[in-house]
Amino acid sequence: MTEFEHVRAETLFSGFVFDVERRHLSADGVAFTREIVVHPGAVAIVAVDDQNRVVLLEQYRASIGQRQLEIPAGTCDVLGEELQATAIRELIEETGFEPAVVTELGSFYNSSGYCNQKTVVFLATSLKEIGRAPAGPEEIDSTVHLVDLAEAVAMVGSGQILEGTAAFGLLMAARAYGL
Repeated sequence: MTEFEHVRAETLFSGFVFDVERRHLSADGVAFTREIVVHPGAVAIVAVDDQNRVVLLEQYRASIGQRQLEIPAGTCDVLGEELQATAIRELIEETGFEPAVVTELGSFYNSSGYCNQKTVVFLATSLKEIGRAPAGPEEIDSTVHLVDLAEAVAMVGSGQILEGTAAFGLLMAARAYGL
């Protein structure tokens, strides 16, 4: 098996949400480089109400130039904040729903070929609507939808939900609900 060694890294770009590094590596003594997006991590939350409806956001994304359906999510950008607390905060800000019960569903690397971002996904239940506090133009413009969980999972299969975090979270929630 090849022996990989991290030799050094240099920051090419430092931004608000992520940095870009050029990593100098070695594979059995052969030097090579990779550009890596360095991300602090993220959380996402599948919120399911007492009628088995999941809370989805329809939100504009500049990277693809269109709106898409997503589950609430956010970057771990508050120093020292616990992951579950970040997820709850994002759920309330984006949708106005506060959960009484939150459990971890799983985690995944968003695109490990070029980025170290890891997203932890939670399930939120026993929801109480307390009012939204969206931040930024995309969140302010976003629309909250309540969709039957089984229907949302079918939307992943039909290509109506293409966003990877939503797909992972909905499939993990479906598994938790025995769907």
